[in-house]
Amino acid sequence: MDKQKKIVTMFDDIAKNYDLANRVLSFGSDIAWRKRACEKAYRLYGNQEVEQIVDVACGTGDMLGFWEKIAQKRGISVKRFIGVDPSQGMLGVAKEKFPHFSYMQAYAQELPLEESSSEFVSITYGIRNVVERQRAIAEFYRILKPDGILVILEFTKRQHSTIIDKVVELYMKKILPMVGGMVSGNKDAYEYLPNSIDAFLTTEQLIGELQESGFKIESVEAFSFGISTLFIARKIGTVSKESTV
Repeated sequence: MDKQKKIVTMFDDIAKNYDLANRVLSFGSDIAWRKRACEKAYRLYGNQEVEQIVDVACGTGDMLGFWEKIAQKRGISVKRFIGVDPSQGMLGVAKEKFPHFSYMQAYAQELPLEESSSEFVSITYGIRNVVERQRAIAEFYRILKPDGILVILEFTKRQHSTIIDKVVELYMKKILPMVGGMVSGNKDAYEYLPNSIDAFLTTEQLIGELQESGFKIESVEAFSFGISTLFIARKIGTVSKESTV
């Protein structure tokens, strides 16, 4: 079994307890992070009519739920919400929670969607798990409409240079696997998490990859002492006056 398939199998195994583990391990902060991402992306896009939003590595569908809720709050009309994930287990949970959305079982680097078909593409805590990351980023660019918005929430690699960095590292490598294992019944999956972060990119490196793929960085925002980082990028086109890096 190749590395990508092993990762998908791991998510199949923890799908039923994934939401509970997220809430416990983030102390509920992941909810605020996702809301902030959707609110800021809608504001930067600035259009009240949206044809399609695609959430890649959608997992149990939480981000799609926030896309819908924030759109309703802001009076934004969205025609279609689509969740894409290679894990059948995750999609099964998502369909139970949000049966009114559309779903596709596919890898991020092979999206079965038409070119320039979506105003928004998001991937939350998933790009780190994509083995062929640059192919996936190219796919995000391909399916976005001109001026379309890419939203990434991710745990980027830390430099371990401050006391806070060391405290976060202790939590991620010692406490998180133990608690995650208890909640999910799969300690290996939550030992994978901190190891995957160490093997991932720094914030600056991910910015570089997005720019190399043709994206214009609109905003980069760190949450909770840099534990999580929000990246918002735009496919070639008009750059918002609110852009901040």
